[in-house]
Amino acid sequence: MTAGRGDEAFLAAGGPARHVPVLRDEVMAALAPREGGLYLDATFGAGGYSRALLALPGLRVLALDRDPIAIAGGAELVNEAQGRLCLVQEKFGRLELAARERGFSDFDGVVFDIGVSSMQIDDAGRGFSFRGEGPLDMRMDRAGTSAADLVNTARETTLANIFYYFGEERASRRIAHAIVMDRAKAPFTSTVALASLIARVAPGRAGEVHPATRVFQALRIAVNDELGELVRALAAAEALLKQGGRLAVVTFHSLEDRIVKQFFTERSGRGKTSSRRLPHESEPPEPTFSQSGKQPVTPSPREIGANPRARSAKLRHGVRTKAMPRGPGDRLMALAKLPQDRPGSH
Repeated sequence: MTAGRGDEAFLAAGGPARHVPVLRDEVMAALAPREGGLYLDATFGAGGYSRALLALPGLRVLALDRDPIAIAGGAELVNEAQGRLCLVQEKFGRLELAARERGFSDFDGVVFDIGVSSMQIDDAGRGFSFRGEGPLDMRMDRAGTSAADLVNTARETTLANIFYYFGEERASRRIAHAIVMDRAKAPFTSTVALASLIARVAPGRAGEVHPATRVFQALRIAVNDELGELVRALAAAEALLKQGGRLAVVTFHSLEDRIVKQFFTERSGRGKTSSRRLPHESEPPEPTFSQSGKQPVTPSPREIGANPRARSAKLRHGVRTKAMPRGPGDRLMALAKLPQDRPGSH
């Protein structure tokens, strides 16, 4: 089987690995699956978490993936599950609609494995990696604006912001300017052409990751609206989980982890002041999740040795309370947007 999600720098380089669901045992411990329960695997990929869940008798799984190739690859597991696995092509930001349209609600657990999958990285034709010649695409669902569209049409300031805020690239302005200058002569159509330009104008130091790594990450996030999808998906999971249901989220870089951490901080009531409120201050909402144990949970040295792509993984998890769901919320959505797209920006 192909590799699962993993470390961004390693993935961008397209290094080889075999499929091992990242933090599988820790995720299963967080979900505490029970026989006959109903679970949602919001990021099916190669089916690692779904397969682990289906090992329990009578347990049912609704699994989503926006990638049609992942859906086709899951057909064998659907057959093996004999009616206990429903596999749907859909963005996980729309998981509540996908679940309710099929008569599913009151889930016992929801799991997310956020980011690009190794199946996508290892396929040069998808355009996620710059190690092999491929089209500058990066669309997980093969629809909408591609990375080439963005690189060849976006304003220089927009490209610079994408590289800086979604890729944490310090040379963002220099790279964006070079792209705009070069695309006037000929559009960028291949991964290697873009990576070569980046290496030319912003060469990295010896021993560092390839200088194109952060830009490719940023473009992928922008093309697929990954951070916005994550915020919507977390809110949808909150709405679908029954009281006592469990949410487990595995992330691989700081942008994703920041959103998940903030979500659980807000929804568990951590950091809430216990002092008296001013007369005009409203009562804070009841926590929708409780958390326990030291978090985030990270891979063991043994797992990292067996699967280097797991080295940046972080697991955060919580248990649903009886409080009403709150929806995405402006503060969380702001974390998913570029500065000029945030409420109140100019």
